Amino acid sequence: MCQARIPFCCGIVALALTAQGNATGAEEVSFELDVQPILAVRGCNQGACHGKARGQNGFQLSLLGFDSNFDFSSIAQQSRGRRVFPAAPAQSLLLRKATAQVPHGGGQRFAADSEEYQLLQRWIAQGAPRRISNESKLVRVELSPKSVYLQTDAKAQLAVKAFYSDGSTRDVTDCTQFQSNEDATVSVNANGIVKAGSLPGEATIMARYMNNIETSLVSIPLSGNVAAAEYEKLPRSNFIDELVWNKLQTLGITPAELCDDAKYLRRIHIDLIGRLPTPDEDRAFLASDAPDKRTRAVDTLLERPEYADHWASKWADLLRPNPYRVGIKAVINYDQTIRDAFRKNLPYDQFVRQLVTAQGSTWHDGATVLYRDRREPEEVTTLVSQLFLGIRLECAKCHHHPFEKWSQDDFYSFAAFFGRVGRVGGDLSPPISGEEEMIFVSPTGVVKHPLTEKAMQPRVLFGKMPAIPADADP
Repeated sequence: MCQARIPFCCGIVALALTAQGNATGAEEVSFELDVQPILAVRGCNQGACHGKARGQNGFQLSLLGFDSNFDFSSIAQQSRGRRVFPAAPAQSLLLRKATAQVPHGGGQRFAADSEEYQLLQRWIAQGAPRRISNESKLVRVELSPKSVYLQTDAKAQLAVKAFYSDGSTRDVTDCTQFQSNEDATVSVNANGIVKAGSLPGEATIMARYMNNIETSLVSIPLSGNVAAAEYEKLPRSNFIDELVWNKLQTLGITPAELCDDAKYLRRIHIDLIGRLPTPDEDRAFLASDAPDKRTRAVDTLLERPEYADHWASKWADLLRPNPYRVGIKAVINYDQTIRDAFRKNLPYDQFVRQLVTAQGSTWHDGATVLYRDRREPEEVTTLVSQLFLGIRLECAKCHHHPFEKWSQDDFYSFAAFFGRVGRVGGDLSPPISGEEEMIFVSPTGVVKHPLTEKAMQPRVLFGKMPAIPADADP
């Protein structure tokens, strides 16, 4: 979209005309940049309406507008084009339904004299084009401010700006959907105005504009003031302590006193080795007057074999190997590999690499059991993304999730990293599955997008993507 354009979604918009407009004399309207945002902010493509799996009353849109081509086809081409009528735009079913001029299960979405109506009517009058000349692309959105501190019952305005490939920007606050994860603490209305509740606390406000999500943290500090000297004198053993004390200070929370030795010893035993201290361990620790006895107690627990066993069990639960699915011997090897990593204090990046790049026999290299248990690239994708990136991609396998920014392209591009995992040997045969299987990098193997059938290239979810030679293990 050209820089001179005055967009609809700015709240104070005039419908601009251009000297090089079409036959109507009006500026061209973009389906992706103008029409779809209206459908999104008015809830037309949400899961409770036309965005559900089979649509609503024969009219289906992609969930939250993630598939522009599908939405255009549904609106302008399907049902013999009955939803738009360029010869008489005001008679278009799309407009008459949305304004409740004819019965509509979703009720009135906007008025006939609204800016939304005028813009949609112009798009239809221009022939309801899929694309316009010199159309730019939405690159990103920016929510401001990123953090807000409010007193109880106070209000603040959030603003959302969209950035486009041609360098232009526009305020899209009016076309953005807002949601608070803690309405009782901080609420937000459709215009992006946040209101603090009557109790101190924090809430995250999510702003969604056309599959772009940004968040703002709203904090309500405790009333009263705590002297800065109270925080300055707190002990700082590492950067985590610094972050904790800074957070408490911004919220006006006075740090609790240190716990006594008995509580401390019990807590670190449960956290690090999963059991309570023995009476003898208790007495020895309480009797010691060494100034660094707490630090030494932690170091001692980290060296004990119970530490490796306890945390290996936690990781086995996360990796979820099933002996009746992949074989008892394979699971024993898997478990031993994890325990060995903790006994050697293997750095986390090496631990992850050992699992994700595993090759060899499921009877001799336990890490390969990850690929015996997860047979398809899609299965590996959901496991790896959640465990090692903290991102749940399951929903993106089929559609956009209302609270995530990941698309099907993101899911299957990430799955393409695992498209060349090869297997030879015994297949799964529950409930025994006792045979050996070899895991290796296959010279071939692709992951295809389920809708377009396009062969996807490996792509990371964030950060810079390094070049992958054609003959390398992706």
